[in-house]
Amino acid sequence: MTHRTVREFRELARHHRIAGLALVVAALALPALAGPAALDWLRYDRARIAGGELWRLLSGHLVHYDARHLLMNLAGLGLLWWLFIADLPARSWWLIVALSACAVSAGLYLFDPAVGWYVGLSGVLHGIWAAAGVAAWRRWRLESGVTLALLAGKLVLERGIGPISAGVDPGLTVIVAAHLYGALGGLAGALGLVLARRSL
Repeated sequence: MTHRTVREFRELARHHRIAGLALVVAALALPALAGPAALDWLRYDRARIAGGELWRLLSGHLVHYDARHLLMNLAGLGLLWWLFIADLPARSWWLIVALSACAVSAGLYLFDPAVGWYVGLSGVLHGIWAAAGVAAWRRWRLESGVTLALLAGKLVLERGIGPISAGVDPGLTVIVAAHLYGALGGLAGALGLVLARRSL
């Protein structure tokens, strides 16, 4: 493969990553534009899931309480994307997102029956954060260790003193358990990818 071909491939990959981020932003912003009806129809709602509305297990991660909540989650997503997108192929990141979302919904449903409803991407973001820490190991072990230590410290603090967040509407309760479940899902997914790569 020539140097020119390598450059062209990297440029194409970069454009695909930008397109992927744009797709995610659009998927998160469209329900917000649809208004309260979309929030009611898509949010994680324990009673309605028990009644058979299983799509809420995934769609709840796409809707947000308000515009400020959406912007906070998008800011977190943008930061993680900027720092770590190159550490894994796009298909691996999609797998991490899916596993993190499933881990959050399953965790809330099975272990936190008091949580009647949930919206937002924060649980999934913690899964991406955990996976990013593992993925960065090949590039720079110090960054990997610091990334995972910061995540672990945040989760421990949240379990002890409550949510670490600013600017959240008083009407929205931050479900810190979702952060833990998402992180565990992302960590499991990333470690599974590492083991799968070694077995090839």
